[in-house]
Amino acid sequence: MKRLALTISACAALWTVFCTAWITGAVAGAVSDDLRAAMARADVVILGEVHDNPGHHRLQAAAVEALAPAAVVWEMLTPEMAARFDAALLSDPDRLEAALGWADTSWPSFGLYYPVFAASGAARVYGGNVPRATARAVAGDGPAAVFGADAGLYGLDMALPAAEQAEREALQRAAHCNQLPEDRLAMMVDIQRLRDAVMARAVIAAHEETGGPVAVITGNGHARRDRGVPRFLDHVRPALRVLSVGQSEQGGIDGAFDLVLDSPAPDRDDPCDAFKTTD
Repeated sequence: MKRLALTISACAALWTVFCTAWITGAVAGAVSDDLRAAMARADVVILGEVHDNPGHHRLQAAAVEALAPAAVVWEMLTPEMAARFDAALLSDPDRLEAALGWADTSWPSFGLYYPVFAASGAARVYGGNVPRATARAVAGDGPAAVFGADAGLYGLDMALPAAEQAEREALQRAAHCNQLPEDRLAMMVDIQRLRDAVMARAVIAAHEETGGPVAVITGNGHARRDRGVPRFLDHVRPALRVLSVGQSEQGGIDGAFDLVLDSPAPDRDDPCDAFKTTD
């Protein structure tokens, strides 16, 4: 579908409507005047990414430095990891990586994310990730029980509309290279909803405890305004001004965002190669 490039001012006038403005040439990590102005109007700035794209992390670092947030919520950190964060280690990336236990995670190299940590300065760090054991419990207990208190407020006790459920299952199928058993697709959708809700809860806590603004570092899927963290925030804390920023590669991105920053894709192997067999 061909997208219309809307001006930032037009999007600001339609803040609560799904509206995407496209900014190109962001790979160098420069913060445009348009992005800076949009962030200045927001209580929460959600900065999406493709996890292994260095250009996306350079832009996140520049945006965080420009925003000077009071708090940063990280998809990559569980609350336990965030509790180990020590701002005194920001000048020593090796010690910071070790303190966080980054090597025990499946995230890309810490070197990609370190500039974002360094740019956050004195911002309070929050973990928005769901530990693996907690995510696995969704299979038996469901997302509402795993989320706990206020699950109803976040809508986790209700099934998605059938069409949306089917679309989400199709996305999970494609994301797993069509190798995921069909009977696990619904569970993967439930886990994604749980992760979005947990991250939104962390954002709300961060804003209430620090007064904001709050930056969020996360994958594009969680940054989507139509179904990710912004959707939960709009429902649970509608007064918060949330700016969702997606980062595309050569114009390719799924979902609705307030802004999309376009960058080249890095050279990478086909992630589906791991599922291929040789004779």
